[in-house]
Amino acid sequence: MASPFPEVSPLEREYLPIRAKILEIASALDRIQRTSECELDDPRWQQLQSAINLLFASDPERAEQVQMLFSRSYEQDWRTKMQIPTDH
Repeated sequence: MASPFPEVSPLEREYLPIRAKILEIASALDRIQRTSECELDDPRWQQLQSAINLLFASDPERAEQVQMLFSRSYEQDWRTKMQIPTDH
């Protein structure tokens, strides 16, 4: 059975939600930069800038790259370092 609605392109479907998210991010960055205690050499600020730069890459794996930027490297003894008791 054919759909009564024409198929919508991904850009058509995603444009407004992406636009809203970009505006939200721009507003948050403006608020951060307006504060006198904003330190632009803060590693978190630099991490945000790196993530934004990754968004402009034409790499289809940019979501993974952004995720990895905000992730910790796996450490075998993470439970010990985080003081999490083991069940065994």
